[in-house]
Amino acid sequence: MPRAIHVFRSPDRFIAGTVGEPGDRSFFLQAVHESRVISVALEKQQVAILTDRIDTLLDEIARRFNADVPPRTRTVTDLSGLITPIDAEFRVGTMGLGWDADAQSVVVELLAVTDGDFDESIVLDDADEGPDAVRVFLTTEAARAFAARSLRVLSAGRPPCPLCGDPLDPSGHLCVRTNGYRRDVGFSPAGEFIDPEVLNRLAQQVDTGLFDTDEEPDDDTDDPDAPPRG
Repeated sequence: MPRAIHVFRSPDRFIAGTVGEPGDRSFFLQAVHESRVISVALEKQQVAILTDRIDTLLDEIARRFNADVPPRTRTVTDLSGLITPIDAEFRVGTMGLGWDADAQSVVVELLAVTDGDFDESIVLDDADEGPDAVRVFLTTEAARAFAARSLRVLSAGRPPCPLCGDPLDPSGHLCVRTNGYRRDVGFSPAGEFIDPEVLNRLAQQVDTGLFDTDEEPDDDTDDPDAPPRG
C-alpha cells in the first residue's frame, strides 16, 4: 500500500500544543488549512529540537542568501489551543527540515515511527515506499512564529529545581542535591521556589577537609623511654 504524504503548501496554522497538566503533558503538532486538520503526536524533546533547528536554519538562510528573514522573536501572536478533538495521524519518528529556494519556504517533514530501518533519502521525497509523512511549507514569518510559540509551550511545564535543575512537582521533589530526600515545596504567588530550610542548611555546611594538615599533633604526654629534653 503506498504511503500517505499529507502536504500543506500554505497552511493557515502550524503549531505545537499540549494536552494534560504539567508533568503529564502529551505533545502534538497540528497543521490546519481551511477545514482540513492533521495532528501528529511526538515527544517534548522532539519539539525542542525542531524549534532550535528552525531558528538556526532561518539564521543561516539570512546569512548565506541575504534573504529577507525576520529576526528571532519571543512574541507569540497565536495563543489559541489545539483544535479538538485530537486524533493523531501517527507518532513522529524521524523529522526532516529543508529550504525551498523557489518557494522561499521552510519545509518541515514529520515521518511516522516504523518498526524497521528505512532509507532516509526518502525524507522530503515523494517515494512510494516508506513511512507516512506530514510535509508543511512555511514562510519565514510563519516559521519564526512557530518557533516562538513552541518555546512558550515548552516553558509552560513544571518549573526547575534551583538546586538540581530537575522538574518540580507540586507534591514534592526527590532532589539529588539533598540525597534524594523528598521535600514538600511551597510556591509564592509569583511561582518562585521557596525552601529556606534547605538553603540555610547548605549555607552552614563546611568542608572541614579544608583545614586538615599533614602535621602530627603535639603530644605533651611524658614518655619514660624518651631521651631527656635539653
